[in-house]
Amino acid sequence: MTEEAKSSEPQTHPAVSVVRPGDGETIVLGTTRMRVLEDGSHTGHRLAIAESVLAPHTPGPPQHRHARHDEGFYILSGTVRFTVGDEDYDAASGTLVMVPPGTPHTFANLTDQPAVMLSTFTPDLYVQYFRELQEALAGGRPLTQQAHIDAMSRYATEPATGLA
Repeated sequence: MTEEAKSSEPQTHPAVSVVRPGDGETIVLGTTRMRVLEDGSHTGHRLAIAESVLAPHTPGPPQHRHARHDEGFYILSGTVRFTVGDEDYDAASGTLVMVPPGTPHTFANLTDQPAVMLSTFTPDLYVQYFRELQEALAGGRPLTQQAHIDAMSRYATEPATGLA
């Protein structure tokens, strides 16, 4: 039997991942604090999940498109403004926003209150993007729009151009 065939067989005792409050990898990107709850290592890289706290008046990344993954956002508290192409959506607590591959989008917290959201990445490709941005900041490089765009390009993502 090949190694590939062995790895696709169900495990008799699959490992269960439990991430308790305060656990998980913390990534700080300016006014956004992200807690990676699942980086894909327990899901065969099919799914990653992160909790993000956006401080008041936090701008989002440049509007962009993912070529190879779906991204989901569930708003736990506060309100997050999603811009999808030319359309704006204010997503309050309890709202789920799903962004399929190829859809131009960005988000921001325009309010005076923090916003908390749970994000999913299917597959887990994009978690490394956030790690790379944190490394850039730690190395003293500012998170300019170009820095975001350069990092995005390494994770099957491109800026959404031609939008007003």
